[in-house]
Amino acid sequence: MSRIAYVNGQYVPQRDARVNVEDRGYQFADGIYEVVHIYDGRFIDEDRHLDRFERSLKEIRLTPPMGRAALRHVLREVAARNRVREGIVYMQVTRGVARRDHPFPAKPVPPAIVVTARRAKPYPRDAEGWAAAAITHPDLRWARCDIKSVALLPNILAKQAAREQGAVEAILVNDRGEVTEGASTSVWIVDAEGVLRTRHLDDRILPGCTRGALLALVAEAGVSAKEGPFTRDDLAHAREAFITSATSFVRPIVNVDGQPVGDGTVGPVVRRLFDLFAHHVKGGLKNAA
Repeated sequence: MSRIAYVNGQYVPQRDARVNVEDRGYQFADGIYEVVHIYDGRFIDEDRHLDRFERSLKEIRLTPPMGRAALRHVLREVAARNRVREGIVYMQVTRGVARRDHPFPAKPVPPAIVVTARRAKPYPRDAEGWAAAAITHPDLRWARCDIKSVALLPNILAKQAAREQGAVEAILVNDRGEVTEGASTSVWIVDAEGVLRTRHLDDRILPGCTRGALLALVAEAGVSAKEGPFTRDDLAHAREAFITSATSFVRPIVNVDGQPVGDGTVGPVVRRLFDLFAHHVKGGLKNAA
């Protein structure tokens, strides 16, 4: 079956989808995107993702291409036409097609929107089987990482460096030696004193939707978590570490830069949080489709 994409008001075979050479997303990376995980036909943390989607549009002064209700319908229609009940739906909006010039078009043009969906591997069965390695990498990105921009070249280079070293993620470290986030994830540690920690929100990291959902879940479960800066040295001496995202879920990191995290196995806190988030996705949903 041919995959179907939604492109500027039409559902078309993905192989026939086209982007104009003067689309500002292609020319300037002048656009934003969002990804939502689908599990058993349900759109996980959908409201969080749509809130962030609308915030990113506002931050780059881009008019939404449609209202939220209409967008929800498009997301479900694209998933249904692609028969995706477990996978992801991807949406991207750019400032549209205009003569190549750095400022916004003098005469506003309609924003361009593309929505696609694809199947993904089954949700991981347990924390141990989902554990992985990471590397650290200099954070070379721009100063507005809170916007989910399509301008991802530094992230891509960091991710490739991780792959070449047999790791799944590059944990980014700024010039003060602080961990910001992963190339495509939020980063957490259980520090040497046993405190669950993740960086505070500011313009240097993306407000991860899975991060936000997990913080709410741990608060409900009575687990204390500290939002604030921590360093590469804190990571090196952490008892446990893990990453979160819409496609990483809660993923244990048991090795960083070739050195074990803690004793090099999945620890009790990460195991508990893996189970907690799995319940959120599979049964304890507050935001079902």
